[in-house]
Amino acid sequence: MNKQAVISLSGGMDSSTVLLNLLAHDYKVTAVSFDYGQKHDVELERASELIKYLDKAGYPVKYQRITLQGLVSLLDSNLVKGGDDVPEGHYEEDNMKDTVVPNRNKMFSSIIQAVALSIAQQEGCEVKIAMGIHAGDHAIYPDCRQEFRDSDYEAFKQGNWDADKVTYYTPYLDGDKYDILLDGESACKILDLDFDEVYKRTNTSYKPDAEGRSDYKSASSVERIEAFLKLGRKDPVEYIDGWETAKKHVEQLLLNH
Repeated sequence: MNKQAVISLSGGMDSSTVLLNLLAHDYKVTAVSFDYGQKHDVELERASELIKYLDKAGYPVKYQRITLQGLVSLLDSNLVKGGDDVPEGHYEEDNMKDTVVPNRNKMFSSIIQAVALSIAQQEGCEVKIAMGIHAGDHAIYPDCRQEFRDSDYEAFKQGNWDADKVTYYTPYLDGDKYDILLDGESACKILDLDFDEVYKRTNTSYKPDAEGRSDYKSASSVERIEAFLKLGRKDPVEYIDGWETAKKHVEQLLLNH
């Protein structure tokens, strides 16, 4: 059976785990990363490092980085270079709307759809589009909600022949980062991969320092640390002031929340 999937691989924990999930279910995967001028572009380095690690472990993934740098000066978001500082706090706080990049997932989705449909036509098989969107994203990011996915998919079908050969795969849509890590643990066992070696090749921080070390105060980092604490594991990525400081900061947030 020719099981094909295309994934939007940001280099973050969520999409990287979806990639593991696909490999654990015997999919042949094409991964695409996007450079859109994000401040946290260390995630692109991590995506490339993970692809190389998986290849050496016997799990080759076709990988392509697509550059959209011409958009940087035209986008209004604190997440892109030239924007204001990335805010701190939990995602449900109103200031986190400043991290929204206008129409980001629609831009990515259109390209991924084109790649997936091309593979479907060339290989004569169905292709899944895989994304790591999860419930924690829904409140702040409208383009991570099922309503958007359904409408976007309908537009894709209206605009293309044979579009029904392409379907979506969003396994974490109703889960959180803890659920994602649980699935990552399971996939690592199936694939005989070292969990820490995988996840140190991911980035979740929106405010990494010049050395690529993660912050522990922006919403994405807080959610990641909470998930590792719940899982009972030390996060293998390097934090600006060390894991113990990051851990204590988030534990205090949980007490006060």
